[in-house]
Amino acid sequence: MPDQLTHLDEHGAARMVDVGGKDVTARRAVARATVVMGPETAAAVAAGDAPKGDVLGVARVAGILAAKRTGELIPLCHPLSLDHVDVEGVVDAAAGTVTLTATASTTARTGVEMEAMTAVSVAALTVYDMVKGLDKGVVVRDVLLLEKTGGKSGTWRRA
Repeated sequence: MPDQLTHLDEHGAARMVDVGGKDVTARRAVARATVVMGPETAAAVAAGDAPKGDVLGVARVAGILAAKRTGELIPLCHPLSLDHVDVEGVVDAAAGTVTLTATASTTARTGVEMEAMTAVSVAALTVYDMVKGLDKGVVVRDVLLLEKTGGKSGTWRRA
């Protein structure tokens, strides 16, 4: 297994992968996170009248900012120049959920999976922060990569 872990050197020490020899290609990644809360809280988010204001708008901006800082937050990630980042939120008040989806793209030697996952993670934590005064039982769950395209491994989609 250690032979397959690209972030370990021959002695098992953590290292940043050398991507200098890789081709520059268009790369895209999509990630999702779900925030679970009471239906009343979700309804306040949907209506835009939560006590702290526009929950989805603030979460969107937080996610975009986080994607741009991923290389500073995740120790072995390469800092990337992002071509585009988008964070969308969908509220299902009856189910008590806010589903956040982030899409990140770049033209680079390495992928943007971590940028998309960081974006939805921080957006989800922002939703939590903005509604915690209404609902102490909020849960952030299911942060996952939905798909990635580009690079040597091509396209991957979650089944």
